Amino acid sequence: MKRSYMTAILLIVVLAFGLTACGGAKNNKETASGQTSESGTSLSAEPGDDKEAADLYQKLMQKEEDIQSANAKLWEKLFLTIDKDQVVSGDNNNYGDFLLKAIEAAKDQFTADELKILNDGAGQIREIEEKLMALEEKYPDCVKMPGEGESAAAGNAESGQEKFPDFQGKDLDGKEVNSSELFSGNTVTVVNFWFTTCKPCVGELADLDALNQELAQKGGAVVGINAFTLDGDEGAIAEAKEILSKKGAAYQNLWFDSDSDAGRFTAGLYAFPTTYVVDQNGNIVGEPIVGAVTSPEQTKALNALIEQALATCKRNPRPV
Repeated sequence: MKRSYMTAILLIVVLAFGLTACGGAKNNKETASGQTSESGTSLSAEPGDDKEAADLYQKLMQKEEDIQSANAKLWEKLFLTIDKDQVVSGDNNNYGDFLLKAIEAAKDQFTADELKILNDGAGQIREIEEKLMALEEKYPDCVKMPGEGESAAAGNAESGQEKFPDFQGKDLDGKEVNSSELFSGNTVTVVNFWFTTCKPCVGELADLDALNQELAQKGGAVVGINAFTLDGDEGAIAEAKEILSKKGAAYQNLWFDSDSDAGRFTAGLYAFPTTYVVDQNGNIVGEPIVGAVTSPEQTKALNALIEQALATCKRNPRPV
């Protein structure tokens, strides 16, 4: 995989590990040393109910993102030292521990001041991740409840009749897949972009499998595109298949070349998971859904796009 593409993926890991929807930072920036943000979110805060837990969860996720946004170039320098094989998969990894190990491995490449900023930030992220995991355990629905900015445009996609980029690829079992045949063969296709170490991505796999079964009754399907598997990376494919199996997700997942139009489209996404609805003619329907599709609002938005695609199919049925 090309270095430019790996850089994009590693930056996405920063923004997406443990986040419901991973976009740009808001205005409450951290200080250069990674101290408490203007929101004043406390790790010792204890919510009284599900709603308060969801609100705290969102604030902590934003705080984690802000720590890295405040020193983006320094963090990017760190990520450029990391090989993809160092990105460990699994649902229970603490991202802060991962960062601390990466910093230790690359410490010779940073000044003392830079190391302090990185280590302080990674230490705070480790504590935040512990709090997030505790909230997930005590208030499971806090991850699914809606936060700010759950649906937005991704990459260069626009509403209207924009075509999903053509591709010649394979599924994770090696079967050839042609985009034009894929889309024309379905009444609607829900395309979900994800990657292996993205918690919200992995968290919605079972829901997407259930959706795939529902769409099958209407002639449609869900397909997944794991960004780590592009170019047919065998190790990444094995990891993706393992996680899909653990989550009981049997719908088709695909890969294609990173230097193809579809590969460049994937690299242009700024947040994962991102889900597109594509009609039978290969057109992107409406705006993408950014973030997990497990909340009521996200599910409602996705279903509306699916119905829109199905209505188009009824008006313009494919030739028999």
